[in-house]
Amino acid sequence: MLSDNASGVASVVFLLDVDNTLLDNDRFAADLGEKLEQAFGATERDRYWAIYAQLRDELGYADYLGALQRFRAGLDNDPALLQMSAWLLEYPFADHLYPHALDTVAHLCTLGPTAILSDGDVVFQPRKIQHAGLWSALDGNVLIYLHKQQMLVAMQQRYPAAHYVMVDDKPQILADMKQRLGHRLTTVFVRQGHYAAAAPTELQSAADLTIACIGDLRGRKLEDFLPSTPTIDLPAN
Repeated sequence: MLSDNASGVASVVFLLDVDNTLLDNDRFAADLGEKLEQAFGATERDRYWAIYAQLRDELGYADYLGALQRFRAGLDNDPALLQMSAWLLEYPFADHLYPHALDTVAHLCTLGPTAILSDGDVVFQPRKIQHAGLWSALDGNVLIYLHKQQMLVAMQQRYPAAHYVMVDDKPQILADMKQRLGHRLTTVFVRQGHYAAAAPTELQSAADLTIACIGDLRGRKLEDFLPSTPTIDLPAN
């Protein structure tokens, strides 16, 4: 349990998304597509992404390993197939953290208890967070759910606080969390990655704070995240 006082209840807990918030997951996806094309050709690469999209629609989160399991159909005798799992699990995620991501994590930890709150499976997503160096940077304070916006009761049981700050690149998730937690949540929208770029303008503008990149949070004071703070676009450093 994270807390910053003797009662065990924190004043403010910071919650951080991972993909396209701390980590350039679009870069990973591009590298994966390139690897698939090199190993199996463009047609098979496209088949993998079709399987991935179908699984995402079914599950509601990215399942790269699950897509690979289905992708194996017809490729069981291809020696490249067995190398793909190692490529996925050993991918150098630490090389693709956004600039100043770890500095930002360290800074937020000085303002209040800080944890990762992510969607994903129970194998690849933890592995990604560990290989990126985020697990150790946050002393293992990591929550991974199928749909994090539906697990806020569980999150609060794990990390009780008077107020929460959620940093995410998906404004729809921020809006869903705001609907559930109301004034007890400050939403921070990070304009990074393809989900942020594709989000409707009205959703983007609904966030309490909007930043261009995760590094913009460095040096921000605690009062910048409190409920009395008006909606504002924070300038890049």
